[in-house]
Amino acid sequence: MRPLQVLAVDDEPPALEELTYLLRGDHRVGRVLAAGGSEEALRLLEDGSTDAVFLDIRMPGLSGLELMRVLGRFAHPPAVVFVTAYDDFAVSAFALNACDYLLKPVGPQRLAEAVRRVAALIGSGGAPGGAVPDGGGYARPAPERPAPPAPPEDRIPVEAGGVTRFVSRDEVSYVEAQGDYVRLHTRGGAPLVRVPLSVLEERWAPHGFLRIHRRFLVALGHVEELRSDAGHWTVRVAGGELPVSRRHSRELRELLTRWAPRPGPGYGNPAAGPGASDSGQGPGPGHGSGLGPGSGSGPGGRR
Repeated sequence: MRPLQVLAVDDEPPALEELTYLLRGDHRVGRVLAAGGSEEALRLLEDGSTDAVFLDIRMPGLSGLELMRVLGRFAHPPAVVFVTAYDDFAVSAFALNACDYLLKPVGPQRLAEAVRRVAALIGSGGAPGGAVPDGGGYARPAPERPAPPAPPEDRIPVEAGGVTRFVSRDEVSYVEAQGDYVRLHTRGGAPLVRVPLSVLEERWAPHGFLRIHRRFLVALGHVEELRSDAGHWTVRVAGGELPVSRRHSRELRELLTRWAPRPGPGYGNPAAGPGASDSGQGPGPGHGSGLGPGSGSGPGGRR
């Protein structure tokens, strides 16, 4: 594979100088251009020969995210690696198909890994925007290939100790808001990520996640039990109990009836035997509330 042609973009001269120095030290990189802002970067990208852009996010004029959206309209956009001091834009960056997301200060090993990812992406014919660089440094349309198994928003990047790992949405049983951060509760741990709970609520709602409280977002498929005690609702998730606000309880109950397994004999009425019909009169306050249609005294009866 020919050496990579890259562009480094940062409005802070010392950071830009350090980034270009590290890039020139990588044997896979050939030409390294530098730009002090988005406008200059766009001028340097006009000829279409750049393979990858190593891009700061917070800059005067167009931010790095805004610049990447502009690049996405190019016929053959380059790969983008974000290099920033802020971790709160990671979700948006990967939603735009960023190749990698580095936190400053960037060490040589971490940058080398990002270059490796860019080289692997381009070498496999997987350049962003459906383009494959040809021998002259320009791009030709890529052959059709199967869609990836999951879109970028299915995974949340978690940065810790200079290492970025990815938490799959399917691993998350519930999400807990903690100030400007959220904690993703999974079987393997509960990493803290700087992303608003409202962002995950919007992105994950079509995939079985529901806001049940100002602090909690739950995966309906992980809910083990819904209970009512004197009008106070809770759900059991991952072995613990979470509160359900009154305004969310009706929607939660209705959605759980769709996500729960099909009821068997006597489901929703502990006293009913096999073949008993569901009368719609479930247990009153202070008793466990089943999840099946007509079971329990759900909040739908209170207006």
